[in-house]
Amino acid sequence: MLNPDFLLVDDDEAFAAVLARSLSRRGCVVRIAANGADALRPDAPAPSRIVLDLNLGGDSGLRLLPALRQRYPQAAIVVLTGYASIATAVEATKLGAVQYLAKPATLDAIMSAFEQASANPDLPVAPQPMSLKRVTWEHLQRVLAEHDGNISATARALNMHRRSLQRMLAKRPVKE
Repeated sequence: MLNPDFLLVDDDEAFAAVLARSLSRRGCVVRIAANGADALRPDAPAPSRIVLDLNLGGDSGLRLLPALRQRYPQAAIVVLTGYASIATAVEATKLGAVQYLAKPATLDAIMSAFEQASANPDLPVAPQPMSLKRVTWEHLQRVLAEHDGNISATARALNMHRRSLQRMLAKRPVKE
C-alpha cells in the first residue's frame, strides 16, 4: 500500500495538524477527528490506518477503540499517548490495536508501528526491574482501567482520597 488513508483521532489540534501535514507530505490522505463522534461519522470514507489518542478531552480512547474496530474493520489502529502505561497498552492490544506508542513519537516510528502488525519475540528483556515509582504508576493505571477510568471508584478501591489520586494521575508518568 503506497499511499494509505489515515484517520487521526486526537483532540490536540496542533499535534494533529503537524502529524497530518507530515503524512500528507508522504502522499497520504489524512482526515482529522477531534472526538469519537467525528471519527465515527457515517458519511466519512473508511481509512486503512487510524492513529488514536488515548486521552480525548478527558474521555478514554480505549472506549472508542471497539467502535472504531466495528466501523472500520479493515483498518489498522495504533494508539498514541502521552500517558503510557503497561495496563493501557495491554488493554489497547486486547481491544484490537496493532501497536501502542508513547508520545512524543516520530513519524517514522508511527509508520513502522503500522508495518509491525505481528508480535516480535526477539524484543530484548529490560536489564533492570522497574523503579518503585514506576511500579506505583503502573498499579494506579491498572486499577483505573479496571474501573473504566472512574476516578472516584478507583480511589475507593485503592483506599485513598480522590484528590490525592487525581494529583498523582495529573503528573507525567515516571521513566522506567
